[in-house]
Amino acid sequence: MEPEQLQRAAFLAKSLSDMNRLRILHCISSEQKSVSAIVEELGLSQPLVSHHLKELKHSLLVNVERQGPFIYYGLADPRILAVVETLIQVADDLLSGRRMF
Repeated sequence: MEPEQLQRAAFLAKSLSDMNRLRILHCISSEQKSVSAIVEELGLSQPLVSHHLKELKHSLLVNVERQGPFIYYGLADPRILAVVETLIQVADDLLSGRRMF
């Protein structure tokens, strides 16, 4: 692996290192949603959701689409969800029989 590749992977991994960001990615995995829809579905505050969406947008993990006065967010690449699911499986496997990392 090249250092540039590892640096890009580390950048994405850092973006995925927050549970609320993972929840948002899962929330928008099946369809684009507005900030208010994400807030309602996840029970998070609007400023918190907006902050995390800004970070996800900055890391190119979400697409942003304006439709009239509304802005909708969706997954930039469906493989993102597969990466998260793989991380969950690895974490479950590593933690089986253990109480913490």
